Amino acid sequence: MRLKDFGYNENLERFRVDNNLKDFEIGRVTTEHKERFIVKTDTAEYDAEITGNMRFTAKGREDFPAVGDWVALTTYDSDLAIIHKILPRSSIIKRQAVGHFGEIQIIATNVDYAFLVQAVDRDYNINRLERYLTICNASRVNPIIVLSKIDLIDETRLDEILSGIKARIKDIPLIAISNETPSGFEAIKKFIEKGKTYCILGSSGVGKSTLLNNLAGKSVMKTDKISESINRGRHVTSYRELIVLDNGGILIDNPGMREVGIADSASGLEATFNSIFSLSKKCKFKDCTHAHEVGCAVIDAVEKGEIDKDSYENYLKMEREKAHFETSVHEKKRKEKIFGKIVKNFKKDMKK
Repeated sequence: MRLKDFGYNENLERFRVDNNLKDFEIGRVTTEHKERFIVKTDTAEYDAEITGNMRFTAKGREDFPAVGDWVALTTYDSDLAIIHKILPRSSIIKRQAVGHFGEIQIIATNVDYAFLVQAVDRDYNINRLERYLTICNASRVNPIIVLSKIDLIDETRLDEILSGIKARIKDIPLIAISNETPSGFEAIKKFIEKGKTYCILGSSGVGKSTLLNNLAGKSVMKTDKISESINRGRHVTSYRELIVLDNGGILIDNPGMREVGIADSASGLEATFNSIFSLSKKCKFKDCTHAHEVGCAVIDAVEKGEIDKDSYENYLKMEREKAHFETSVHEKKRKEKIFGKIVKNFKKDMKK
């Protein structure tokens, strides 16, 4: 396959030329597993590592390759390679790293669209959908909501779910699919374009791998049954992987995410909760938190039923989470700065 079949474009080629990377091969990271990477070029597939200099100079997770990245690499033997540089990213889907405040986890890069998958029989949670939307909006990725396993509920319940989403989330494509029949898949396929990259986001057991297999028209991902004892899907996909579909679409499958922590995503919140941000301009105080202030236009709209109360409360929760993340990042940088001064003074004392 040629590089353009994986999404390579003129902007990336211009960067390669302008930055004197002609002596390197260009490839796209298709798999990431414990800092080992599978990279596909237009001639072969390589097991790759990063250079020691990349590891030493990295300031955070964003300085390491991720699935979806375009990289400049040197190849050795038949299947080994060293990654020297990451080419500019058009988008980065990221979340707060689980259990590590102030740190981020990259889900995928250079993504054009994200399928936000929820199973209607057990996993449906509109608050979590708004979290996924916030992450997508912050990343400049177009979201598409996919409700799976509609064959497991009746039409009345499905109508309730669809109406609830449409009442809170505006102007986002919404598709309902069955994992047992072709229902809904033609609607999804209409969104898939050759050379565009798509990411599948959702919890374990919602049918992400089944969705991928159905879009591919063959079994490319292992699937597993729902555990009857705990009513949760087993963690089948354990790492991120990029797959090119027969119609030319490029799909990234991800492990299930039980937590969707909001990182530094002010722009994402503004896009997801646009009605709240629009009303905030009418608040009495410019620094209004919309939590308790007198003269708050947002609170007034909630009390009048003009803004959904649950959506408003979800916004406040994510706003607090974002502020906590930003504080954690600031504190981490402050400690690193202090430690750097200690090391610098120690080296001076050693020279004396």
